[in-house]
Amino acid sequence: MEVSVELRVWHLTIELVVGFFLLFLIVKILGKKVINQISPFTFIAAIVLGELLGNALYDERIGVFYIVYSMMLWALLLLAVEILGQKFLRLRKIFEGKPTVLIHNGIVNREQLQKSRMNLNQLQSLLRQSETFSIREVAYCYLESNGSISILKKSPYQKTTQEDFKLPRKAVQVPVTVIRDGELLRDELRDMGRNETWLENQLHAQKVTDVRDVFLAEWLEGDGMLVQTFEQVNRKS
Repeated sequence: MEVSVELRVWHLTIELVVGFFLLFLIVKILGKKVINQISPFTFIAAIVLGELLGNALYDERIGVFYIVYSMMLWALLLLAVEILGQKFLRLRKIFEGKPTVLIHNGIVNREQLQKSRMNLNQLQSLLRQSETFSIREVAYCYLESNGSISILKKSPYQKTTQEDFKLPRKAVQVPVTVIRDGELLRDELRDMGRNETWLENQLHAQKVTDVRDVFLAEWLEGDGMLVQTFEQVNRKS
């Protein structure tokens, strides 16, 4: 027997209203962690919760009871995980993970960078998104469980204003990476108006003889060359 359009609309309306208030209730019970998605687990949990409601609403064979049952069961599982994570530290580490130190005392931790499936370009991109345009500014950098980074800058680079010290304004300079992962970036060097002889002299001044030994070399006008070798970044903290 074919169901009329009016009846279908009525059923859909009931399911939408029930799903709306049920979703609101679940979020209130589970807390803001589901919204902020501060760990990989809560990120996946939020997606699945939305999929459960969305798929149930548009499947004519599923009624209100199944919507309530599936969402409440999922909410109870999430709540159980949260309670266990609060009571047991080991389980909390499994469910939420822990921050990874990408830069330790100003030196890039290459081992942790590789374990996090990241490269130097991606690290520099994340730093720039956090208004940090040079690795030389960073004392410590942590990769959080949700993929964001937290930065502790070195004291000379911590936020102050020139007005605080009544200093004259200086032109803003952008740092330029000239060596990355042992590879010379000739285009960047050319854009700076420098040549390889100049770079070799800069490296020799820091007792580095081979470009292939350099994990990162960055030039900042007025501040000089920052060099981190593979030996430094591979050294365990």
